[in-house]
Amino acid sequence: MQEESKALWNDAQARAARSAMNARRITIDPITRLEGHGKVDIFLNTEGNVDRAFFQVPELRGFEIFSLGRPAEDMPQITSRICGVCPTAHHMAATKTLDDLYRVEPPPTAKKLRELMYNIFMLEDHALHVYILGGPDFIVGPEAPAALRNVVGVIETVGLEVGKKVISMRRRLRELMTLMAGKAVHPVFGLPGGVSKGIAKEDISHFREVAQDALEFSRFTLQVFHDLVLKNDDYVKLITSDTYTHRTYYMGLVDENNAVNFYDGDLRVVDPTGGVFARFPAANYLDYVAEHVEPWSYVKFCYLKPVGWNGFTEGADSGIYAVAPLARLNAAQGMATPEAQKAYDEFFATLGEPVHHTLANHWARVVEMLQAAERIVELVNDAEITGTDIRTLPTETPTSGIGVVEAPRGTLFHHYETDERGLITKANLIVATQNNSARMAMSVEKAAKDLVRNGEVSDGLLNKIEMAFRAYDPCHACATHTLPGQMPLIARIRGADGEILRELRR
Repeated sequence: MQEESKALWNDAQARAARSAMNARRITIDPITRLEGHGKVDIFLNTEGNVDRAFFQVPELRGFEIFSLGRPAEDMPQITSRICGVCPTAHHMAATKTLDDLYRVEPPPTAKKLRELMYNIFMLEDHALHVYILGGPDFIVGPEAPAALRNVVGVIETVGLEVGKKVISMRRRLRELMTLMAGKAVHPVFGLPGGVSKGIAKEDISHFREVAQDALEFSRFTLQVFHDLVLKNDDYVKLITSDTYTHRTYYMGLVDENNAVNFYDGDLRVVDPTGGVFARFPAANYLDYVAEHVEPWSYVKFCYLKPVGWNGFTEGADSGIYAVAPLARLNAAQGMATPEAQKAYDEFFATLGEPVHHTLANHWARVVEMLQAAERIVELVNDAEITGTDIRTLPTETPTSGIGVVEAPRGTLFHHYETDERGLITKANLIVATQNNSARMAMSVEKAAKDLVRNGEVSDGLLNKIEMAFRAYDPCHACATHTLPGQMPLIARIRGADGEILRELRR
């Protein structure tokens, strides 16, 4: 399997090289270590330097359309099918939207159970990116052979015992999610006004044991990041280089103390200097978030409506903003737990405030792992967590509902409108990757322009261009839109020898 993947990669590089020679165009297709599909097209000028680079997402998400006519209470199950990496984010956003739709307030125990489930998910998902998706670029090295820039290479670098620790911790966290929600991938948990199941008192000791181990694992991960990344001068220079720097706005959920919160709170937006631009509840998101369309991608490009769309530019006059771990830390004034706060203070003391370095997302992600773990420990030791009052039954006639959570990859909005029977008449999902899409496109183009010179490319150089989007931990299956029922389609029929016999186009 590894040799096959290596052969496919080498074939892609050969095609890219031929393309560059023949048409002054370099294509990275497929892009790697992310959820979904995409490609990067780089166009060179006559000197062999980059004229333009496009981060293109060619796949379709049609969930807004085929949700129409479905009962609103089905949405936590329907939308969790959008993505196999972050189903819990969509499940929880949908659940909170149902609370708003039916104007129902969950009991305190239900809220704590939801928050517990969500922090377990955040920790497990961040660990996936730190060690398996984004981590190989630093743990193994950005210019290491492609066949080693994966979990196998990570284990070879950090050792088998560390690899076992990572795999075991993620498995145990997912087992807790299964105990709470029936399934880790497609949870059956959230209901309008509460949750479907509580935690039995006889199970809480197991939750506490895993929670404490998860906290130790998060501390260990922070130390690994210190040892392998922050103590490496070349990596620090890469993180802080202008190649991976954009001065934009930042958005994230905060609690009443302006501390980072993954499950609930208001949206806080800061400008490129770190000054407060806005703070608003999820219900007002349409006053602040708008979408721009480009012909070369199915991802819509979000921007701040009060500032306006002024192209792929940065600075105070640009409406482009970022979400995800780096943005959450920039938008907040601190973390909600003590050890994470210490890590937060070190983060900004080292890099300045606000931090505009895209690759600093990796460090911010580790800081958030620590908060998630600490909050899990707090919640499993809360006396109310094993309570039996876990749902308030809805009584209101539904009309419109809006919910928001912080997905691992950033702010996630769900918005449903229904008829009086609760059947969906309109659905709008603005996902984290969509919120990041404009900044991500800028990141890829800037990296390409800074790194490609005289038409010379290498495997490691192309990977550094991919690092520009990989730091956002994007999920393109979640992020794309197109008109109802229509998308360009190319179907190729090949013979047994691989030769194309027929090509059909729409």
